[in-house]
Amino acid sequence: MTFAATRFVPVCLASLLAIFNFGAAQADEVQVAVAANFTAPIQAIAADFEKDTGHKLVAAYGATGQFYTQIKNGAPFQVFLAADDTTPAKLEQESEAVKGSRFTYAIGTLALWSAKQGFVDAQGEVLKHNAYQHLAIANPKAAPYGLAATQVLEKLQLTEATKTKIVEGQNITQAYQFVYTGNAELGFVALSQIYKDGQVSSGSAWIVPAALHDPIKQDAVILNKGKDSAAARALVDYLKGPKAAAVIRSFGYQL
Repeated sequence: MTFAATRFVPVCLASLLAIFNFGAAQADEVQVAVAANFTAPIQAIAADFEKDTGHKLVAAYGATGQFYTQIKNGAPFQVFLAADDTTPAKLEQESEAVKGSRFTYAIGTLALWSAKQGFVDAQGEVLKHNAYQHLAIANPKAAPYGLAATQVLEKLQLTEATKTKIVEGQNITQAYQFVYTGNAELGFVALSQIYKDGQVSSGSAWIVPAALHDPIKQDAVILNKGKDSAAARALVDYLKGPKAAAVIRSFGYQL
């Protein structure tokens, strides 16, 4: 009886080690290019993704247009979370992405925001009152939220009136920083940057009606460098699941 037990223990340990090593071998990193507006949600999602799948998400943040250029120039990204639907579609058409992997992971909302309490009214009339010196927006040529901002100004017939007031950031994060630091009294930002658990978390804001700009439909796609990556496929599947959806909604996005 004692002899049998002595032989049984190392067999179990060996089995456990084999299982552990198999799991470790399956775990991998996924390199993700993430539109700047989605920084906070993907950081919140990443921890659960790693815990639930064993894979590690390594993200870079920036403007969608800039990422397009980097991907075309051979950047090592495996998955692209864009701020629009046209750029991933273009990459797919240009054979830079895995066909059939593209899907909409979020629909963004634009907000006019000031770090000052009470500065922005609920209808956005502050734009017409001319009581500000600087209006921050993201680069409309590289960032879909910046393009949406210019469409809003055009719809409100304020393009000319605000021309000398605009401070342009390279991406939506920089536009947010201009307002956050007080270098601009107000600016157009992604609602996700100032919104948490059903409310604006600081300052004052006007949530821009969707009818004032083209839909900010945000698509994700697996890039060619991720076509054989289990971690890339796992991330795409995870973003379509209920846990990620709950996080995405909590930051003010629609699905």
